[in-house]
Amino acid sequence: MSVQLSAQQWLAQNGTNGTMPGLAELLWYQRYTKVLNLTPGMAIQSKLAGTYLAKSKGRGMEFDEVRHYQSGDDVRTIDWRVTARTGKVHTKLFREEKERPVFILTDLGSSMRFGSSLLFKSVQATHLAALIAWHVKQRGDKLGGLVFSQQQHFELKPQSRSHGVLRYFHALTEVHQSSSGNRGLSLNEALSQLRRLVRPGSLVYLLSDFNDFNDDGLRHIRAIRQHNEVTCCPISDPLDLMLPVNSHGIAAVSDGTDTGYIELGSSTLKQRYASQQQDARQLLQQHISQLGCKWLPVSAAEPVLSQLERKWYG
Repeated sequence: MSVQLSAQQWLAQNGTNGTMPGLAELLWYQRYTKVLNLTPGMAIQSKLAGTYLAKSKGRGMEFDEVRHYQSGDDVRTIDWRVTARTGKVHTKLFREEKERPVFILTDLGSSMRFGSSLLFKSVQATHLAALIAWHVKQRGDKLGGLVFSQQQHFELKPQSRSHGVLRYFHALTEVHQSSSGNRGLSLNEALSQLRRLVRPGSLVYLLSDFNDFNDDGLRHIRAIRQHNEVTCCPISDPLDLMLPVNSHGIAAVSDGTDTGYIELGSSTLKQRYASQQQDARQLLQQHISQLGCKWLPVSAAEPVLSQLERKWYG
């Protein structure tokens, strides 16, 4: 598979301007599920049937081992070949197949509505969510999660097959299009709500720029991580990390309350900004890694497929 397209070619191919996600571009990712690997790295706790192997022994499709027959064992599982060879009755044990719920938290808040190169960070988040969602469907797992902004949010309990995927896509486009409302959440509030929604043994993806992340959010991730696998996907734009080398002039900046002005041509300012942003990012990664979470950074300046192909296939 090759996705080596220029930014302009990629935007044209997907019929998007990079500022608003559409259903067509989310459906497009269905053909590229192989760039992800959702194989579990921990035991599956779900009691439901599915395509993953649990460590518990029971009736299932996957043979595990043979042991001496014990009172109460199903006579249909007796291994007559081993019994005849050893002179003692042996029975087969199987690993139960389990399914795993997958939850995606997608941040489409105000700080995500920004992009300087290819896509808004929020649009890149919907593309990554789409890729994960299609992979979940392909594996036969159930998809749920939470899509939110400051204006609106959708809490989605796990559902299987295409219905779960399309329902999630509807939430992505609905929340991204919403410009008013009072049913929104902050990132930390969304993590708190996700904590109540997630089932033990699930795989959890967190898609955000983590702009307003704090100790409360870290506490919620710690609680989620105790019984689940968590992958944090920080979505960034190049301007989040450093100011353009050739930038100059005066720029107005605001924290949402106060406004100030900076001289973009100052090399001292550029170095200070880059150092500050790098330190903040490294600190976040350190906190997340200490919890045993995976770290999968994604830039909004390049198609997500290109980035994942380099990661998994070099």
